Amino acid sequence: MSAPNLKANTGNAAPPNPKPSNFIRDIIVRDLEAKKFGDAQVQTRFPPEPNGYLHIGHCKAICLDFQLADEFGGKTNLRFDDTNPEKEEQEYVDSIMADVRWLGFEWEGLHYASDYFDQLHAWAVKLIEAGKAYVDDLTADEIRQHRGTLTEPGKNSPYRDRSVAENLDLFERMRQGEFPNGAKVLRAKIDMAAPNINLRDPVMYRILHAEHHRTGAKWCIYPMYDYAHGQSDSLERVTHSMCTLEFTDHQPIYRWYIEQLGIFPSQQIEFDRLNLTYTLLSKRKLRQLVQEKRVAGWDDPRMPTISGIRRRGYTPEAMRNFVAAVGVSRTNGSTDFAMLEHFVREDLNKRAHRAMAVLKPLKLVIDNYPEGQVEEMEAVNNPEDPGAGVRKVPFARELFIDQDDFKEEPPKGYFRLSPGREVRLRFAYFVTATSVVKNAAGEVVEVHATYDPATRGGNNPPDGRKVKGTIHWVCARHAVEAELRLYDKLFTKPDPNDVPEGQEFTANLNAQSLEVATTAKLEPSLASAKPGDRYQFERVGYFCADPDSKPGKLVFNRTVALKDSWAKQEKRGGAK
Repeated sequence: MSAPNLKANTGNAAPPNPKPSNFIRDIIVRDLEAKKFGDAQVQTRFPPEPNGYLHIGHCKAICLDFQLADEFGGKTNLRFDDTNPEKEEQEYVDSIMADVRWLGFEWEGLHYASDYFDQLHAWAVKLIEAGKAYVDDLTADEIRQHRGTLTEPGKNSPYRDRSVAENLDLFERMRQGEFPNGAKVLRAKIDMAAPNINLRDPVMYRILHAEHHRTGAKWCIYPMYDYAHGQSDSLERVTHSMCTLEFTDHQPIYRWYIEQLGIFPSQQIEFDRLNLTYTLLSKRKLRQLVQEKRVAGWDDPRMPTISGIRRRGYTPEAMRNFVAAVGVSRTNGSTDFAMLEHFVREDLNKRAHRAMAVLKPLKLVIDNYPEGQVEEMEAVNNPEDPGAGVRKVPFARELFIDQDDFKEEPPKGYFRLSPGREVRLRFAYFVTATSVVKNAAGEVVEVHATYDPATRGGNNPPDGRKVKGTIHWVCARHAVEAELRLYDKLFTKPDPNDVPEGQEFTANLNAQSLEVATTAKLEPSLASAKPGDRYQFERVGYFCADPDSKPGKLVFNRTVALKDSWAKQEKRGGAK
């Protein structure tokens, strides 16, 4: 698919048909009107750390960064915050690039924080020379003890007043690898009594003898995020640097470095995280699930990673629509997972071809249908899309229906097949159950029925009688076998972290999050399905062919069930 980058607007004027406003968009409009950045165009960036796979929460940041820049004729960079070599790998870089492109976006510039290591080092030297940074010998624990609390000021390190010459010498020796990990750090010299703890002489560099995935062994000192981020933004002339609310208290240090260095004044803007019920969006905890083999990998369709939802069958259009509906604010909240499913279902309803699949096959024999005869019934591919056309579905004397669509003793309100009751076979005929065959355990293994030839195509007969039930089916002779993986929520509680003291979040894992139907029967049109192809299995749900699927061994993942509980809540005014 092509990327939905809206490049029609040029310059820095607001678009002629403005979209519904949000506070970030309002800031951009005001900045452009005031020429805050002169003639510089709107420039954003998406800056993930390549230490894991992106998740649903990142979709919001990606859409904001790219779509707001596009709206104002600006540009967006993809920049990897690769300042922690012990946790970062090329595998994650590749996956992140694939995820951004899957969402439908293409970056203007591809950058890495490591591209700027030389410049960041030079600026650190400049701050030392200006008396605004110093080398500290305190351990990490001692630094924490000196930092103070929210109500009590910190106290100066005994090494804070080292001379500029001594600091320059020690910092160069740190760079040359003379000291072991943790022996020294470089800290900014700001104010140990500052109300904002982040301004109490934050660490700029730490010693880390580790191989970097791009720079190799060139460096053994690495910049901290708070030091590298703002300057990287400035080097790329980022005008609007958007990040989530947990970085609000870090904004003063972001501005301090830029102001002290006198460089391009990038600005940081904070917005709310995307939080979903029944979902964890913590890289650390998601990595734990993978490492403990609680899931089948980062792309397990139960995982909230972008690679996981892609494999499950979610569409990028649905994700963009969902993010737009959630919107942005300055207050963190939680979004019902059912709302996400609503947008997935809504999008798939428009684009997914229909097909018939029987999860729990039960043989149906139509006794008065000619033996050996095969008809081709015409089935609509997608009633929401007239251009999707029709397909031919074979019909014969022996069919498969779902076990749940027959009951020998039906309960009240049951309108499917039962002895003496007539139902419509989708696209085919009216049939009436006449008898059953049972196994030694007394279970129904075969249902016999008769059909009415006057109802071909599932049409009402000339005598005007109607039926209340319609069921789907698959021709036994032409059916293809498949494995259907029925995925459900990964956690049993809306807040997976809600556990008794002493327990881990894994206590809330849903033991029924995956059910596998290995005996499913599908209509023959699905035999050629390729990984990634999406369908609505009528009366069952939306499914996507899995990468494990091969000719003769089909595997489908349930993307989402047909029932839309969130839409019902919304209609009643109860959606949260």
